[in-house]
Amino acid sequence: MQKVPRLVVSAVRGGLGKTTLSLGIIAAWRNQGKQVASFKKGPDFIDAGWLGAAAGRPCYNLDLFLMEEESILGSFVRHSAGADAAVIEGNRGLYDGVDGSGTYSTARLARVLDAPVVLIVDCTKSSATVAAVVLGIKQYDVSVAVRGIILNNVSPGRHESVIRQAIEQSSGIRVVGAVPRLRHGEFPERHMGLTPFQEHPDVNTAIAASASVAERYLDLAALWQIAGDAGPLGPVKQPAGPSADVDRPVVGVIRDKAFQFYYPDNVEALERSGAVLREISALFDQELPPLDALYIGGGFPETQAAELAGNVSFTASVKAAVEKGLPVYAECGGMIYLGRSLKLGETVYPMTSVLPADFVLEKKPQAHGYTQLETTGPNPFFEIKCSLLGHEFHYSRIKNLDELPGMAFTMRRGAGIDGEHDGLVYKNVLATYTHLHALGEPQWAEALVRRARMFRRDRAEVRR
Repeated sequence: MQKVPRLVVSAVRGGLGKTTLSLGIIAAWRNQGKQVASFKKGPDFIDAGWLGAAAGRPCYNLDLFLMEEESILGSFVRHSAGADAAVIEGNRGLYDGVDGSGTYSTARLARVLDAPVVLIVDCTKSSATVAAVVLGIKQYDVSVAVRGIILNNVSPGRHESVIRQAIEQSSGIRVVGAVPRLRHGEFPERHMGLTPFQEHPDVNTAIAASASVAERYLDLAALWQIAGDAGPLGPVKQPAGPSADVDRPVVGVIRDKAFQFYYPDNVEALERSGAVLREISALFDQELPPLDALYIGGGFPETQAAELAGNVSFTASVKAAVEKGLPVYAECGGMIYLGRSLKLGETVYPMTSVLPADFVLEKKPQAHGYTQLETTGPNPFFEIKCSLLGHEFHYSRIKNLDELPGMAFTMRRGAGIDGEHDGLVYKNVLATYTHLHALGEPQWAEALVRRARMFRRDRAEVRR
């Protein structure tokens, strides 16, 4: 049994400052000398990156669509070890999910983790009605432990006093914070809500600003008490690492400002499967180092398009390695990088030309949501008729669909590349818009490392 003080930060809807206040709580507790583990409900990379930066340790995604409850509990227990407390940021509204029943909601995650919930409510042009909303949320599912309320967009003085009294008298839930309407946010929005922390001009100042909000407007002692009231979690099965004598191939991971979207669990799963990881920059490295496989995650290659295109020695080395059979797995932004070109407005930037695909960045999302794939075409990593669950969010599209080769996946849910398919294949390359999570699809890491070993072995035989 493990005792992990913890709380879930949720809200009545999206856009009420869950990320900013979660950051603030984490950073403020760290200012008090506490070690805090952070988690993000859902598949979002950007929020998780900020939460990890505030905590000073990686933030892990917990998603009930992508992974089983046992995997979620295992990840939570494993990654909160050594921390004084854990903060889990929810997504959307507390009971919002993929359907009217709230399937895969933050509320369900709170039940899985047996974690108390602190709920952010909007007080704009309302007073006692806010209390009615809180009471309804409390009674909607009594198995969800809503233990604290944070008032947002509240006017100090009588407005705040009336709402506090109404909530505490009607529901018995204490108000643990009151945040006025703030004039200037610290986190400019981009495609998925926030600017990635890697691109923010002053990460420490932004996090300090969130801590200041929490320290000024939240009852941190009350929040700490709520977290501490969470009960112990039962023992969970933890994944085993590679044996000492296993063949350990080298898997490159391109990680820089262009490619920054990696679930920490994915990287750790590659290591547990036996890989030795080597980080690479497509912006600054002159060429690929000797590798047995390459993993290119998502990100915003469009913000670094000129620099990526200008590093011609590196793009040439990627193409040359692929032609020699290097196994490559690429997601979303990584797939764009493997294409022939990326068009931004009227400017076209050449990419690596590994795949015969020309990408165009649009102003509106081309796909957003969970995906379900079935493997229906030959590819380097997955067996035919394999079913996979993932997530997609992209503003780009491929303009020359008629030139594309056959694809690996048929979409059972989601848009993919053309509304029906996803997964471009060339030699030992598989590139897809869908992001997979290793806790939900453990065969992904195993397949990539297995293919890396095969490539390593084949090269050794050739040298003999």
